[in-house]
Amino acid sequence: MLQATVVHALAIRNVVPSLVLVVVVWYAIRVDARRAALYGLAAGACEDALSAGTGAGWTIATGASAMVASTLSRGFFADSIPLVAAITVVVTLLRALFFWIVMALCGYPQGLGAMHFHEALLQAAFNVAVIVAAMVILRRFETARR
Repeated sequence: MLQATVVHALAIRNVVPSLVLVVVVWYAIRVDARRAALYGLAAGACEDALSAGTGAGWTIATGASAMVASTLSRGFFADSIPLVAAITVVVTLLRALFFWIVMALCGYPQGLGAMHFHEALLQAAFNVAVIVAAMVILRRFETARR
């Protein structure tokens, strides 16, 4: 609900950070690919329920992106800020790609690819800023609690 109602006030060039994707990445880097995909599918279904005309685009894109994030993080520490930032960038771009492939298959015009790619790049930067800020804030609270 926060993504659909409040976050749009933060838009720069009609692009907002995707809190849904940030939460999905946060979860996916800590679990196996199957659980990550299920969580991503559920998060994407919630986004599709609140979006008009996307069909199952967000469900498919977020589920596949969660699986990719989980696979990329295998063998690494989930609390590594550079690793999480890199995974967030990759997954944001892949999610946009998956979404627009699904939308193109459903008949959405394909001529806006360059604009959507530029928006995805800006959203990737926003998503990295959000996830890094969340990690730093949580580390401060953990340190203060000890």
